[in-house]
Amino acid sequence: MWFSFWRSKDRFSLDQLRYLADQLTKVQIVNEVNKDFVIEALRSIAELVTYGDQHDPTFFEFFMEKQVVGDFVRILKLSRTISIPLQLLQTVSIMIQNLQSEHAIYYMFSNEHMNYLITYSFDFRNEELLSYYISFLRAIGGKLNKNTISLLVKTRNDEVVSFPLYVEAIRFAFHEESMIRAAVRAVTLNVYHVGDDSVNRYITSEPHTDYFSNLVSFFRKQCMDLNRLISETLKNPGPDSNSTVTTAVDEIEDNLYYFSDIISAGIPDVERLITDSILMLLIFPVLLPSLRTVADNDMQSGVVTSLYLLCCILRIVKIKDLANTIVAALYYPLESFTKCSGGQVNGYIPDHGFTSKSDGIDNDNLAENSAKCLVVNVPCSSSSSDCHPQSITILNNGSSSNVALREVLLEYVTGGADVQVLGSLSVLATLLQTKELDESMLDGLGILPQRKQQKKLLLQALVGEASGEEQLFSSESSLTRDGIACGLDVYLNKIKEQYGVSFQPSNVVSSPRVPRFQVLDALVSLFCRSNISAETLWDGGWLLRQLLPYSESEFNNHHLELLKISYENSASALEKEVRGFWPDLLITVLCDEWRKCKRAMESSSPPKEPKCMLFPPRMFFSEDIPEGSSFTAGERMHELVKVFVLLHQLQIFTHGRALPDQPLIYHPCDHRTNSRAHTSGLAAVPKPGTEMNLVNAVPCRIAFERGKERHFCFLAISVGTSGWLVLAEELPLKKPYGVVRVAAPLAGCNVCIVVFYLAS
Repeated sequence: MWFSFWRSKDRFSLDQLRYLADQLTKVQIVNEVNKDFVIEALRSIAELVTYGDQHDPTFFEFFMEKQVVGDFVRILKLSRTISIPLQLLQTVSIMIQNLQSEHAIYYMFSNEHMNYLITYSFDFRNEELLSYYISFLRAIGGKLNKNTISLLVKTRNDEVVSFPLYVEAIRFAFHEESMIRAAVRAVTLNVYHVGDDSVNRYITSEPHTDYFSNLVSFFRKQCMDLNRLISETLKNPGPDSNSTVTTAVDEIEDNLYYFSDIISAGIPDVERLITDSILMLLIFPVLLPSLRTVADNDMQSGVVTSLYLLCCILRIVKIKDLANTIVAALYYPLESFTKCSGGQVNGYIPDHGFTSKSDGIDNDNLAENSAKCLVVNVPCSSSSSDCHPQSITILNNGSSSNVALREVLLEYVTGGADVQVLGSLSVLATLLQTKELDESMLDGLGILPQRKQQKKLLLQALVGEASGEEQLFSSESSLTRDGIACGLDVYLNKIKEQYGVSFQPSNVVSSPRVPRFQVLDALVSLFCRSNISAETLWDGGWLLRQLLPYSESEFNNHHLELLKISYENSASALEKEVRGFWPDLLITVLCDEWRKCKRAMESSSPPKEPKCMLFPPRMFFSEDIPEGSSFTAGERMHELVKVFVLLHQLQIFTHGRALPDQPLIYHPCDHRTNSRAHTSGLAAVPKPGTEMNLVNAVPCRIAFERGKERHFCFLAISVGTSGWLVLAEELPLKKPYGVVRVAAPLAGCNVCIVVFYLAS
């Protein structure tokens, strides 16, 4: 029978399709003898039906009339070999993917044939079969809309009671193979974005809600793996360390973008479930406790990873309640969250990961247990002190349990390691750019930009609110304490009532100016630190410019004095580079970095992405430079220039002056080389034949041929930023004058730049 299959002449004809369907109907058993014929018949039918869908509708009419899909299912039941299910899944997938007629899709999804194939007990121990099955599910998901989805669900009283496609797909949501996980995510997103209310109620009902908490649990495990990887990388860096961390970071961000895509479907209950899961399974018990200030360098990785993850969550998962709740949690003392994490300092446990009650994602009681461990009683604590703006102190001992998390972030800025500083600045910058955050929350943290403050106060004044008008024209250009506390109290109460963390929010913001001056104090202290990389300082400069884009009113005398001292120290360090390895490139690098720094400070986003904190920059200090290493010396010079440029631009900014596009290079009038040019009577490029004064010149005798010596003088001079080595011949009758015979330019002789900046 099956040998007659090969006698067909015209492959793309209705007769061929009729012949194949008839032969397939006659198959009563599938074994090693006839499996090749069955496989080829299935493949050819898929090819013919797809061709007919695009060229001749009679092909698919015949396909429906003969109920060939029913024969597909019958063949699957008869199969005793793995090759038949493989070909069948591939055949159906190809047909679904390529059919363009809605009528054809409706037929394929009707009669419960697809649901039968979806729920069939395939042997998924075969990896190839699993791959074809997942592709089959993805093909169906790609054709979902409000009309077709009703053909794949079972309903009772207008409520969905069964949805095999969704249920079977999420079974593989946490498979070890990333391609399978990606396909499952595509299927679920297709389901969420259909917008069918009954389906949405089904996926947000028990037990299907476990999928969202399991998603966060799986993501939490990835976060712990990332932390462990970074910890190992810091201890034992290798040639592939950066690429390994980059791969892990990409997976982290892919997961967060998946959360974001789910949220974009606009299903309120799903948004609530994801928000609650992220807060209760990750933020409260893991990330926030890991921010505790510790002295042990081995625990630094936990802090950095937590700061990075907070940035990613706020930047990618755009949920208003999530963002505002995270900010409200920053007002809690550390003890609020270290208790719920089992009392582990910095969230550290013996396996060098984050604190976690369970690493698995199959624990049905995971969310319930996490909620229970968060119920703690915290005594009343003030997050900031009410003191005069001119003398605000923010530093505390990090071991104190009463230090609010927002103050811990500032402590890292003033005293943390480079990566911790960069992490804290990244969190503050991310909060500043998070559009979902209420402005009152930003003002409570002290990072509401000045222009937004003025805009809000102006609006209040225009609508006749007295407080807004009074503050707009007063020196206290900040939102009222009541306005800050009102927005904050909403989320503090939400944390207490919904998430079980007790806290007394009295005196959260004791003065409307205190948080802002705390941030300003921290940034000024940062610019006075000498052990921080230039790239990190640039991030601090960007944040400062965002907070104070055009005003110096909030700088006090102490701030200005500290910035001046730091600037002078940087200028002194840069002056030493004139005698270093790379003086000829100094002015070129400075001009180049000036433009880059100005552009970075005026940009709408920070100079560096949050992931950069996971790849700390190299630091170049004098003791690190091997003798004779010009490369390392050049790197150090570059670093010094970047620090100097930032501090100099801050000097201009704090004095209320406009920042020029290029550094202004003036000519020092008392420099020795310029004095020589003045004494010699040269005011321009020395040309051969020019008469000049030979005072201070070095006399010498030169013989251009044997027995004929001539008296010459050497003189090194500079005019402006150019310099020459001049060879002049004495005039015997007009001493001490001579005539220029040769003038050679001196490379890299711009020696006036440091002198200018010190003077300015």
